[in-house]
Amino acid sequence: MAIAFRDIRKVFPDGTVALDTFDLSFDAGEFIVLLGPSGSGKSTACRILAGLEKPSSGAVVIDGRDITALAPRERNASMVFQNYALYPHKTVYENIAYPLRVRKRARRDIDRAVRDMAGLLQIGELLRRRPRELSGGEAQRVAVARALVWQPEICLMDEPLSNLDALLRLKTRAELKRIHRELQKTFVFV
Repeated sequence: MAIAFRDIRKVFPDGTVALDTFDLSFDAGEFIVLLGPSGSGKSTACRILAGLEKPSSGAVVIDGRDITALAPRERNASMVFQNYALYPHKTVYENIAYPLRVRKRARRDIDRAVRDMAGLLQIGELLRRRPRELSGGEAQRVAVARALVWQPEICLMDEPLSNLDALLRLKTRAELKRIHRELQKTFVFV
């Protein structure tokens, strides 16, 4: 699956230009890092790929197909946000299971997928806890598990490590590389 941003321009209603003729192409299975100063359009590019923002002009193309007008649910992409966006009233297990439940997967398949992903991210012992009982690193891993449990082709990560201390950030980067190698999915990391 080849992914391309073609001449993407994004101008917000207040006149702020977030992206101006943004072009980027990469292949499926790559680990792409978008790096730049604050306000350079990295998060906007991720949100456009996810379908959460519409570009002012240009196209997002996957495997030669223009997906610019597709709804987020039709893009086979997940997103991990900077603040993790975990449901506070749900347990870790329920947070991870949620994307599978909305896709109406069988209960047995959900249980197996949640436990497998929790094992991969080394959070199996946290499944009964609620988000308020987690450290920043644990919450980050739960958010990644929830994003990946349904096996999307693309996982977008919008500064998911910015709330962690420097040592934990370093360790988590290495962990994300390991997970990427194991799952062989496309990761776009801001």
